[in-house]
Amino acid sequence: MTSAIAQTTATFSALKCKECGAEYELKASHVCEFCFGPLEVTYDYNALRRSVTRESIQAGPNSIWRYKAFLPVATDNPIDVGTGMTPLVKANRLARRLGLKNLYIKNDAVNMPTLSFKDRVVSVALTRARELGFTTVSCASTGNLANSTAAIAAHAGLDCCVFIPADLEAGKVLGTLIYGPTVMAVEGNYDQVNRLCCEVANTYGWGFVNINLRPYYSEGSKTLGYEVAEQLGWQLPDHIVAPLASGSLFTKIYKGFQEFVQVGLVDEKKVRFSGAQAEGCSPIAQAYREDRDFIKPVKPSTIAKSIAIGNPADGVYALDIARKTNGNIESVNDAEIIEGIKLLAETEGIFTETAGGTTVAVLKKLVEAGKIDPEETTVVYITGNGLKTQEAVQGYIGEPLTIEAKLDSFERAIERARTLDRLDWQPVLV
Repeated sequence: MTSAIAQTTATFSALKCKECGAEYELKASHVCEFCFGPLEVTYDYNALRRSVTRESIQAGPNSIWRYKAFLPVATDNPIDVGTGMTPLVKANRLARRLGLKNLYIKNDAVNMPTLSFKDRVVSVALTRARELGFTTVSCASTGNLANSTAAIAAHAGLDCCVFIPADLEAGKVLGTLIYGPTVMAVEGNYDQVNRLCCEVANTYGWGFVNINLRPYYSEGSKTLGYEVAEQLGWQLPDHIVAPLASGSLFTKIYKGFQEFVQVGLVDEKKVRFSGAQAEGCSPIAQAYREDRDFIKPVKPSTIAKSIAIGNPADGVYALDIARKTNGNIESVNDAEIIEGIKLLAETEGIFTETAGGTTVAVLKKLVEAGKIDPEETTVVYITGNGLKTQEAVQGYIGEPLTIEAKLDSFERAIERARTLDRLDWQPVLV
């Protein structure tokens, strides 16, 4: 098969500082030596324009690796565990509930292998880690990244040690331990975990996917932009709503759209970018509301632990994108997050974790404020599965009706259920 995968081994050319423009070799490095700005992978877009077509992409694997030409790996045998090409769901019932006409859900709650978008970034990071000669990989994580790093490292035969806050949800801890890594539960929040991991990375020389491998790792999020464009029939949406933690996902979806425009795969369009944060950890939303161009770190206090990053590395870049695209950045409280989880489940049959609840609740808030045009083609990014954060909704979704194994017991129960004014749940008969 002749495809972009075989033709574009050298399309990524350097690491470049986003602030001062200094260029570096393609090594395990993430911070500029001159201004301490973040490093980002650059590409030869002229070569991509010559070699990549819609047809060559569609001829590739049914995973993120159909876009390998746009990703920073050289091998023709990347770590492919079926990550990506998740459903883009036309959310008709949720749209009607909110008063929208063209609403889609990009559902990474069913991403492989660990049910979150982090599988995308880790697949890219560990492929690059292997190319750079690392045998031990690691991460600082609020849960989903630890799941992905442990699982994909196991598949690739790499040693793995991950670091998490000690108060993570049980589902995420179990969903990491099952793959057999060493797990360090740190007494502290994510920002404290991340600082420790920087020291470990410098001392032990391990490949930390979101530290020294971060320029490669973050590129994996671009595939969420590529897939939406392809799934919409090779066109861009009018508006996207996505969760904000570090801000990286937001910026990389934007970069993905821009790259497809630059190489001629889609027509240019000004897509509006809106971001969602939990009030208990909303440093980017606070900066947006106060019209600041800098981020004030905060101490997280929210049920949305997967996006609870108090000092977001890419926060200023997310701010810039929201502003220049005429988007918004909004926050919601924990009660609204729970209602967002329930609303998505009840209307579209998608059980999302707290990050997704945050995003749906912000979508609702923006609609009610008149900040989303009902005619716009709007895509909402759901980044993780609700089975990982069951604690968040326990006590808020009712209980099953317990009955005897007799018809009259069932009939009494169903009549009772029909008379109850329960707007937020439906009975489950057992």
